Amino acid sequence: MPADLAVIGLGHLGLPLAQAAVAAGISTLGYRTGPEGGSLTPAELRRMLAGGFRPATNPAELGRVRTAVICAPTPRGADGALDLGQVESAARALAARLRPHTTVILESPVHPGTTEAFLRPLLETGSGLRAGRDFHLAYSPSRVDPGNRDFTPTGTPKVIGGLTPACTESAAAFYGRLTDKVVRARGPREAETVQVLETNFRHVNIALVNEMAVLCHDLGVDLWDVIRCAETKPFGFQAFRPGPGVGGHGIAQDLGGPSGRPLRMVELARQVNNHMPQYVIQRAAALLNEHGKSARAARVLLLGVTYKADIADQQSSPAHEIAVRLMELGASVSYHDPHVPAWSVLGRPVPRADSLYEAAADADLTILLQQHRTYDLQGLSVKAQLLLDTRGATPTGAAHRL
Repeated sequence: MPADLAVIGLGHLGLPLAQAAVAAGISTLGYRTGPEGGSLTPAELRRMLAGGFRPATNPAELGRVRTAVICAPTPRGADGALDLGQVESAARALAARLRPHTTVILESPVHPGTTEAFLRPLLETGSGLRAGRDFHLAYSPSRVDPGNRDFTPTGTPKVIGGLTPACTESAAAFYGRLTDKVVRARGPREAETVQVLETNFRHVNIALVNEMAVLCHDLGVDLWDVIRCAETKPFGFQAFRPGPGVGGHGIAQDLGGPSGRPLRMVELARQVNNHMPQYVIQRAAALLNEHGKSARAARVLLLGVTYKADIADQQSSPAHEIAVRLMELGASVSYHDPHVPAWSVLGRPVPRADSLYEAAADADLTILLQQHRTYDLQGLSVKAQLLLDTRGATPTGAAHRL
C-alpha cells in the first residue's frame, strides 16, 4: 500500500517527525535503520496507528512513497568525527528502490557538504537516477526539542535547502503541510550550516553561564539572581542557565580536520561543559566536608538522571559521569527518576529510591541533577539532610545552589 511519506530512522529525530506527519493527516511509513533511542508510549503508538502510521520492515516499501526523510542518528565516533554509518545504510536501502520524482530530504545532523558529497552519490549510484533531474534532494535541519510543550511542529519554522530551486520547492511543499512557516536557504550547505550554528549557539552559551556559575560561587554572588535581572533586558541578551553538564543528541561541532577551519570557541565551550560533572563532585565533596562528613561511604541520592526534564532520554546525561566519580570516591549512590525505572552504571544496577522523601531524609547528600515537574522542591528541601541544587530550581535559601 503506497504512503505519502517514509521516515527512515525512528530515533529522537524520526519519531517526532512521524508523529507530526500523522497528526497532519499524512500516511506515513516508519523504517528503522538500526538501534535507535526513540520510543513511544503504548497510547502514543495506538494513536499513530489509528492515524495512518505503519511500521515498515521490508525495504521494498520505501519505493512506494512520494517523500522520504532520512533521520538516522549520527553519533560521534571514537575519533570524534560524526559516524555516518546509519545514514549510509538508509541511503543504500532507499537508493535500490528510488523512483523518479521522489523527494529525498536529509534531517540527520551532519557537517556542511554531506548532502551533496556523501548522500547524493549513494543515491545516484544505487538508483541510476540523477539528483535535481530525476528526483529531488534537500537538507532540512531538525528542530526537535523533546518535552517542550510551548513549541509544536506547527509553530516551529522549518529551514529548507535544496540541490536546485525545484528541489527546494518540492521539499517546501512537503514541510508546508506540517508547519506554518518554511524558510528557504540558498542551498543544502547553507541549511546544513544552520544546524551547526544552532547547536553550537546552545553549547557556547551554556558554557558561558557554567563558567559564570563557578566564578559567582567563588565571589559569593547569587548567579541565579544575576540571570533573573539580566533577562529583563529586551535586547542583546538571551537567558541560559548553568547545570551539571550538557546532555542530549546535539553534538557541538568545531568543524576541524578535513571538514574545515576549527572553531576555537566551540572547542573551548566543549572543554568547559565537559568539566561540569567534575565541578559538581568538587562541590558535593566540599559540602559533605563542611558538615563533618567524608565522600567515602557517604550516602548520596541523585535526583533526575535524564538529560532533559520530563522525558526518559538519558543520551549523554551528566548523571552517569557524576555517579561514576562518586563511586570512585567510595560513596554509596542511589537515584530517583520518575521516568527511569531502572538505571545501571559501570554495568551494575544503581539502587532506585521508591519513597523519595524517605530516601532524601536518609541520604547524607541529595543532588538535584534534573528538575522534573513532579518534584516538590520545597518539600524536598525540608526533608533532605543536605541538598545541592545544580539547576537553581529550589526556593532561595532552601538549598545549596551550583
